[in-house]
Amino acid sequence: MKNVLFATAALLLTTTAAYAAPHTYQVTGSVLELTDKKIVVSKGNANWEIARDSASKVPAAVKVGSKVTIEYTMTAVDVTDKTSNKATKKK
Repeated sequence: MKNVLFATAALLLTTTAAYAAPHTYQVTGSVLELTDKKIVVSKGNANWEIARDSASKVPAAVKVGSKVTIEYTMTAVDVTDKTSNKATKKK
């Protein structure tokens, strides 16, 4: 009985955490540039520039030319309400 309760509690906690966390994405490619502030990866014909900070986990062996997979999230920096501008112009 205790095992069933423990398993149910663990499932509820992990499910709740999954819904609270932002969605993560991945990109895989060759490193073109690596600095303290960003990492640029070439994937196909596109270059992906992804910001990094002190919390980013980058192994010391990663360098320009390394093939890497980067897991990242998207964060809004600025949001502009375009609908209110259209409503004002119509009046």
